[in-house]
Amino acid sequence: MNPMEEVIIAKATMNIGVGEGGEQLVRAEKLLNNMTGQNPVRTYSKVTNPEFGIRKHQPIACKVTLRGERADKAIKMILDGIGNKLKSRQFDAQGNVSFGINEHIDIPGMRYDPDIGIFGMNLSITFEKPGYRIKRRKIQRKKIPAKHMVKKEETMKFMQEKFQVNIV
Repeated sequence: MNPMEEVIIAKATMNIGVGEGGEQLVRAEKLLNNMTGQNPVRTYSKVTNPEFGIRKHQPIACKVTLRGERADKAIKMILDGIGNKLKSRQFDAQGNVSFGINEHIDIPGMRYDPDIGIFGMNLSITFEKPGYRIKRRKIQRKKIPAKHMVKKEETMKFMQEKFQVNIV
């Protein structure tokens, strides 16, 4: 196989949406830090929604972006928590995959800590092929040709081979 056509994991983003700032968000940040060993970044609301009691630019969630071995470790950890099963509709047309876990204590090895509580989280995995740098570089930025884009089927095959995922 051509090495330029191999699918690789660009990044994995773990996200905990709390819906409010304060103590709850601080505990979610502490959980992400304990799980990944990386400091999380707060995300802020984009619009005001009085029904949910959210104002614009208010901190409502936190996330961590993982690359390399840390990304692989986090993906394996959360896949173990959901039983290594994914649905085909969790893969998008660009070959990315997103899934979540309802309670972090479902992950093997994670214990309930009364100081933190129980949180659910989402994991989004972004895939790319070698050569994707041309769309991010500063000088002579170009688009990725359609034939070189990551496809849904390639991502599904990659997840089955590397992480032994059953696609339902």
